[in-house]
Amino acid sequence: MKIATFNINGVKARAEVLARWLDESAPDAAVLQEIKSVDEGFPRDLIEGRGYHLETHGQKGFNGVAILSKLPLGDVRRGLPGDESDEQARWIEADLGQTGLRLCGLYLPNGNPAPGPKFDYKLGWMARLQARAEVLLARERPLVLAGDYNVIPQPQDAARPEAWREDALFRPESRAAFQRLQALGLYDAVRLRHPGPGIYSFWDYQANGWLRNDGIRIDHLLLSPQAADRLRDAWVETGPRGWDKPSDHTPVWIDLDLQG
Repeated sequence: MKIATFNINGVKARAEVLARWLDESAPDAAVLQEIKSVDEGFPRDLIEGRGYHLETHGQKGFNGVAILSKLPLGDVRRGLPGDESDEQARWIEADLGQTGLRLCGLYLPNGNPAPGPKFDYKLGWMARLQARAEVLLARERPLVLAGDYNVIPQPQDAARPEAWREDALFRPESRAAFQRLQALGLYDAVRLRHPGPGIYSFWDYQANGWLRNDGIRIDHLLLSPQAADRLRDAWVETGPRGWDKPSDHTPVWIDLDLQG
């Protein structure tokens, strides 16, 4: 089963990119971030017309996440627990058919400028994410936490790490929170297959970041032990970043040995 995460950076602005990607790459399931659309405004036909089940958690003009799957989606939950006042649409989770897999899609806050209230919100959100991950891991079943984490885990995850030293994506507090997630027993899928440098998932539109390969790796799929045991492969699909009117992110994939 091939599962991808893709920060689409506006589903309406990127409709042609998304349609082409679904046709050419054909994921079995995917999570999308920054759909930037309310649920009722999402172009559902673009997804459902290609044979996918779809669940969204949208917000006007900002944020927004979605799950699409060839298999039915069950027990769908929207919003990260732990803060009833948080109105930002950044979390969605669901069961995939009868596979036993729980798939969570997330769009973690950027956190800039740091320090400041936005950075505090990011760290608080990551603490809530850790709490939710603990609950889901206790079920001892295949689990994937996939999305745009807005965290550069290690210096090798940036072409120029020195340029990000004071950025919320690379500050020690963000990286430590990401490491605490992994310490729960979650595995960074791409690093299980590709431990070396030079692997990125985001290239800024500014200063020809894509053409200069001035990238960072901030889109991750974290796997429970039960999912990691079924991992056949993991990779970054760079092609869509070079298409016309692309997102500034590109899809990241896993292939799991799952049936159902």
